[in-house]
Amino acid sequence: MRLIPLTAAALILFTCEPATAQNWREFTSQKDFFIVNFPGGPRVLAVTYPTEFGISLPGRVYSVDDGSGRYSITVVDYAAGERIHADRVRNCQGYPDTCTNRWMNDLRGALDYAVSKYIQQNGRVTYYAFADSDRVEGRRVQLTNADDSRTFVAIYMHRNRLYILDGTVSPSAPPPALFQQNFGFFDEDGVRVRYRTLYSNLYPAPPREETRGRLQGC
Repeated sequence: MRLIPLTAAALILFTCEPATAQNWREFTSQKDFFIVNFPGGPRVLAVTYPTEFGISLPGRVYSVDDGSGRYSITVVDYAAGERIHADRVRNCQGYPDTCTNRWMNDLRGALDYAVSKYIQQNGRVTYYAFADSDRVEGRRVQLTNADDSRTFVAIYMHRNRLYILDGTVSPSAPPPALFQQNFGFFDEDGVRVRYRTLYSNLYPAPPREETRGRLQGC
């Protein structure tokens, strides 16, 4: 069940290693600065993500299907959004409302817009609440789908990147807790990020807790 609004043309970039059932392991993405548990090596696709205010941004989908469920992380880089929105209204001659730069609206609303694409689906929403991972704020959504499969979603935004974790499992399978609970972020030096207080995108980052070691990955 695919719920993320992406363009139809998606390019497979690489597969880190073959995915096999019951083969859970840590996966880190050096391109998108995250770490997560996957049941095997994910397939990675380049995608285009349409935002709430009508621009398209580059992203990647990391996914594994192990037979009993499908696990994916969609990462969308909002960094280019500021320039794209500015270009749209440059030399605009219309009424003020039609010439408004919606960059901040698009960026600040990215979390809730991503949630809205799930709750508008045919599945029954059974849970929706605030969430955080390593004190990066986000949202969680759970749905029961028409075929009785269950979808568990966690959505975060860190340093202008949107992260959408989607675990959809069969009715008899356990919730994808292992998939979501180890999710986290790391910086350009490969050091895992954990904040002392709540991190909200666009606000000054709070102090970080001390972590050890550097992460390696694809």
